[in-house]
Amino acid sequence: MGLLLLFNGGFMLLSALVSLLYKDGFTFQLFLAGIVTLAIGAIGMFFTRKHEKEINKREGYIVVALGWVIMSLSGTLPYVFTQTIPSFTNAFFETMSGYTTTGASILNDIEAMPEGVLFWRSLTHWIGGMGIIVLAIAILPLLGIGGMQLFAAEAPGPSGDKLHPRITDTAKRLWLIYFGYTAAETILLNVAGMSFFDAINHALCTLSTGGFSTKNASVAYWNHKPIIQYIIIFFMFLAGTNFVLSYFAFTGKVQKILEDEEVKLYFKFVLVFTVIAALIIYFKADVSASSIEHPMVWGRAESAFRHSLFQVLAVITTTGFVTADYTMWTPFLVVFFFGLMFLGGSAGSTSGGVKVVRHLILIKNGFLEFKRTLHPNAIVPVRYNKKAINRFIVFNVLAFFILYMLSFIIGSLVFSMFQIDFDSAIGLSASTLGNVGPALGDFGPVNNYSALPPLAKWWASFLMLIGRLELFTVLILFTPFFWRNR
Repeated sequence: MGLLLLFNGGFMLLSALVSLLYKDGFTFQLFLAGIVTLAIGAIGMFFTRKHEKEINKREGYIVVALGWVIMSLSGTLPYVFTQTIPSFTNAFFETMSGYTTTGASILNDIEAMPEGVLFWRSLTHWIGGMGIIVLAIAILPLLGIGGMQLFAAEAPGPSGDKLHPRITDTAKRLWLIYFGYTAAETILLNVAGMSFFDAINHALCTLSTGGFSTKNASVAYWNHKPIIQYIIIFFMFLAGTNFVLSYFAFTGKVQKILEDEEVKLYFKFVLVFTVIAALIIYFKADVSASSIEHPMVWGRAESAFRHSLFQVLAVITTTGFVTADYTMWTPFLVVFFFGLMFLGGSAGSTSGGVKVVRHLILIKNGFLEFKRTLHPNAIVPVRYNKKAINRFIVFNVLAFFILYMLSFIIGSLVFSMFQIDFDSAIGLSASTLGNVGPALGDFGPVNNYSALPPLAKWWASFLMLIGRLELFTVLILFTPFFWRNR
């Protein structure tokens, strides 16, 4: 925990430096927030320096879950110290939304925020994107702590590819790719016409599949510059793929990417859903009517394609950027995009949601049940990438999906208790649990979450947390057998 707070404090000092460069008047407050966080982290490390450093699986779950809570609590300091978000509830909601890369915001006027605070807001996305714990894994071995248990708790999905035998080297390679993509997008967006400040903020929020923007209109602010939106589209697609595949691409193992079933299904999903949305927009909907800021400039067909591709990717990868209000694109497309909130990107990506590989295993197992019904004595394993999957992984996927849908239903019921209408309640539950950002109804793409009652914001924060850590990591802490000695 102390080490995580040191990281957090360091990034706050970086935000203070940005504040100093842009002379926004909040440098001291951001610097103080960084110093306080560093001090708490250093004190924590000092008083636990002689404790046993071996971490078992049970402790790994506790460290991951509490680590995210501690980071979110300390992450509120820049907002509270600068008084840009004076309410602690709102500050915690914004911070949790940042670290979980949800992108749901309570800010009514983003453009009025100081640059240092906006940069910190984007940094919370970037830190959370690849996982605070994975970041720490690159440093923990220096303290004599093994990180394998933490990695298992941070990435509990069915994808277990390793880039290198040592988990520390794996984390370093992933972070190098992550940093490289962020730098590349920043440069391209800057060249395409964004200011450097806007470019780096949007790059931080794209690669983390977060969705915070520096503009009130989100990416719709650049509707008059389609090239900017196409650059973001490209990097959203990359961020939604397994980062292990990016490593294979850079090391020349392209065949492994071409043979990967998940990435092929992910690509097909994006392609098919984009075509469906584009055709309906072209023939039925008026994109310019749902556009927030600027008129389209490249023709109706291109506009329909670009907006459908952008919004399909934004929802599937759970990035949550907005170029237009999709709730105005016919009732069918409203339900269509609501369904996409349950999809998610690839396992091993920075996106939230159920993940494509789980859907793939569910679909395959579902079809095989027909065969098993006809041939009850036959052994028919589920295969993924031409290999038979252990049945315990299939059970895990089935359990995850059931738990996910139960969490969604309970989440919707709790939101309805706060006098929130049906459309808004199910949209809020699906969006926060899937870390998507934009919801439906009163909390749609062109609205924010400021109207939520305080208790509902805490509930939304909890859903964001369990969704980001894929349910088991957090919910297992609420089971009685977790705390028993045997």
